[in-house]
Amino acid sequence: MPEISRFYGIIVYMFFNDHNPPHFKVKYGEFEANILIDNGSILNGDLPISKHKIVAAWCEIHKEELLEMWTKKEFHKINPLS
Repeated sequence: MPEISRFYGIIVYMFFNDHNPPHFKVKYGEFEANILIDNGSILNGDLPISKHKIVAAWCEIHKEELLEMWTKKEFHKINPLS
């Protein structure tokens, strides 16, 4: 499970042979959630609201890059929020 970014205690991963719709996984402490690339909402799992807002903002900034990574299945690191 390639780690694509890490910020504010949040680790972002993407499985390249995963099911649609396009999404990525985030881990924060004991919380895990799958996040839709299209709109940053939680597909399934659980995440504190404050961390979900941070992840959704990061997703919006990198939406095109995330969709391209999902489509081409080519791993690379994506800049964290700072």
